[in-house]
Amino acid sequence: MKTNTQGERIVRCPQCGGDSVFAPSNKWRPFCSERCRQIDLGAWASESFRVPATPPQNPDEYGPDGEPLVH
Repeated sequence: MKTNTQGERIVRCPQCGGDSVFAPSNKWRPFCSERCRQIDLGAWASESFRVPATPPQNPDEYGPDGEPLVH
């Protein structure tokens, strides 16, 4: 684990990969800057981060809640 001269933990910024202070002194943590935080927020808002899924084979086999219908 890396630390700075004040003993604060240094982590990788999830956006740019640079060093970021993970302490209350960094108001953008875990990001290194407001810019990296905004880029990440924009990616979430534009749905760039998604969980891969396959659509059901036959949508008629599923109810409005997404649960399979019992026949």
